[in-house]
Amino acid sequence: MTKLELKNYFDRNAKHVIKWHRRNRYYYNDLKSFIKFNVEENSKVLEIGSGTGELLDSIKPSKGVGIDLSLEAIKIAQERFPHLEFYQADIDKEINFSKMFDYVIISDLIGSLEDVQKSFINIKKVCQPRTRIIVNQYNNLWWPILKIGELLNIKTKQPYYNWLDGAAVKNCFDLAGYEIIKHGHRLLFPKYFPVISWLFNKILANLPLIKKLCLIEYFILRLKQNNVDKEYSVSVIIPARNEKGNIESAVKRIPEIGNHTEIIFIEGNSTDNTMEEIKRVVEIYQNIRDVKYYIQDGKGKYDAVRKGFAAANGQILMILDADLTVPPEDLLRFYEVIHSGQAEYVQGTRLIYPMEGGAMRFLNFLGNKFFSLAFSWLLEQYITDTLCGTKVLFKSDYKRIEKGRKFFGDFDPFGDFDLVFGASKLNLKMIELPIHYKERKYGSTNISRFKHGLILLKMLMVGIKKFKLNYK
Repeated sequence: MTKLELKNYFDRNAKHVIKWHRRNRYYYNDLKSFIKFNVEENSKVLEIGSGTGELLDSIKPSKGVGIDLSLEAIKIAQERFPHLEFYQADIDKEINFSKMFDYVIISDLIGSLEDVQKSFINIKKVCQPRTRIIVNQYNNLWWPILKIGELLNIKTKQPYYNWLDGAAVKNCFDLAGYEIIKHGHRLLFPKYFPVISWLFNKILANLPLIKKLCLIEYFILRLKQNNVDKEYSVSVIIPARNEKGNIESAVKRIPEIGNHTEIIFIEGNSTDNTMEEIKRVVEIYQNIRDVKYYIQDGKGKYDAVRKGFAAANGQILMILDADLTVPPEDLLRFYEVIHSGQAEYVQGTRLIYPMEGGAMRFLNFLGNKFFSLAFSWLLEQYITDTLCGTKVLFKSDYKRIEKGRKFFGDFDPFGDFDLVFGASKLNLKMIELPIHYKERKYGSTNISRFKHGLILLKMLMVGIKKFKLNYK
């Protein structure tokens, strides 16, 4: 089918689209819920292949623009949603926009593209480094079922479809200059039947192997990055409770990172004179290092981290546990990963290299293994160690996580899941950096295995509810 024939087909069928959406509202409502979950509030959004505009309107963008090949669909969309902008355009040829967008939505469109690689090269013109491109297409395993649906008049007929499998689409993305942040599947049963739809789409569709049979295959992308020419300032936040013996060593061992390194101790109402030691060290090093301290107001590690983040002046925020079981010298490696653009959120993993004897108790090791498997499944990203205390991210991204904290609730005393949940929902590029985990030289752990283990299980349940079940 030629491009003109394709355009004429969509023009003829534009007035029937609303009817088809109503007939298949379970599918379209699920799609809207998924897209809305992955788009930050008050964002600038471009939808390519916007049709009659329902999906773009459901996102409630601060600025929403839709483009489509069909002029008739554009007319209907503009009449229905006058607060949005719609233009006729052919993505296979060119996008003539000077503006940049936070998100680009490409839904059920890849199969109709003449040249997928060329189209995605064109899309780069409206993307900046933090733009996220959300793509979904039909799983090609469903080809016979969908064709039967068309013959039975229960699905919109497709005049032309590529039916590219996941591997072929990934290759097109790579050649066009994108990298995949997330790749997954959803919607095993696209029609609504009480109980059955919930069982198939909320339970079975999330199980390993079975999920690959789902109707929808989705990808979340970003441009390949290269930031090596730019240097950033860094703030190292060190929560310190009963860590007197590690304070000066931390200052001595933290390297100079980026164009400026700020060290911030947050003292947690210690009983071993940690506060006095911090004051002594700050005075000694005041003309050598940029070292500050604050006293924690509340309780828990993350309460201390938040206070440090609020006081930080650096563009990049780093958390270093005061027990120094993660060598301070390794912070330079974390910086190199985020500075180069390889990731936007970096956390350490203690479970790759052999540990020093006594560095981690056996039950803690088993707990970490369990949570790593659970959260890899939950977040659709491979994570080996959710509980490593060393985490690094841009301050601007932390502000976005902080703004969206209400979505998950505010009950994480450690900060591990508040940050990783928030980073995942924002679709930040996450990387784990293997570190050599050392035995602490002073003091004892502040973690209670069983009490805090129950809190971690509670957070896992919250994650399942938000990421797998409701998307609300």
